Amino acid sequence: MNDTENIKLPPRLPQIMSETTRLNFTMASDPLTGCLLRTLAATKPAGDFLELGTGTGVAAAWLLDGMDERSRLISVEMDEAVLDVAKEFLGDDPRTGFFHADGAWWLERAECFRFDLIFADSWPGKYTHLEEALRLLKRGGLYVIDDMLPQPNWPDGHAQQVDELISILENRKDLLITRLNWSTGVIIGTKI
Repeated sequence: MNDTENIKLPPRLPQIMSETTRLNFTMASDPLTGCLLRTLAATKPAGDFLELGTGTGVAAAWLLDGMDERSRLISVEMDEAVLDVAKEFLGDDPRTGFFHADGAWWLERAECFRFDLIFADSWPGKYTHLEEALRLLKRGGLYVIDDMLPQPNWPDGHAQQVDELISILENRKDLLITRLNWSTGVIIGTKI
């Protein structure tokens, strides 16, 4: 079995990837993570989804491809240039709400929200503001992070931060986690 063959791409992903390349944006989610996000989204009918770190909308395209018509996605990004790509290609989908904001600022003001799945693909919600993000996760909800395996764009000293985050997640009493040594390194946690 080759998990990179015959991947059915979300309809607008080729255009998003073209713009991602044009902008030289190197932090977009890879296709394997995208496939996983699509599958996980499909397990939450009428679900509420949060993406922290929209980037150009690559992961959002995968999430939307798995979501049903009653589901909703909130996606937060502080870089307006990359967010504009996501808005251009996905902004007409009535299930989405794109917010140009710092993820930390947004999380500090989101007490009234609860989510079935949170994909934390930015520092806020992952390396900072983890408590705020997990407080928004419903019981049975999924917390998903990627880039837990060494990446070429990691700054010096980042491996230690990854190890610390993994240790924090493993020692939480309110999460069951699975580490996947696959794709870019994925962790899935379920709130109990």
